[in-house]
Amino acid sequence: MASINRAVEGASEARIGRSVSLDHAAEVLGVSRRTIYNRIREGRLQTIRTPGGSQRVLLESLNKPKPCDPGSDPSKPVTD
Repeated sequence: MASINRAVEGASEARIGRSVSLDHAAEVLGVSRRTIYNRIREGRLQTIRTPGGSQRVLLESLNKPKPCDPGSDPSKPVTD
């Protein structure tokens, strides 16, 4: 059982090394921290939780843009 826990912890640490803070993600993408939270909620950015409870953005989700809805036109304003 202890070896399983070490394996899980090792995998978690490896992923933490391939992630950035929310502030750093916002800086890299040139957006606000609020936009980062919105993109996480929308599923456009993937995150992990550190053992201490902090949320970090996975680098792989920063590097691959999510496709837009084919029926939407990004140049048109969204109306409700």
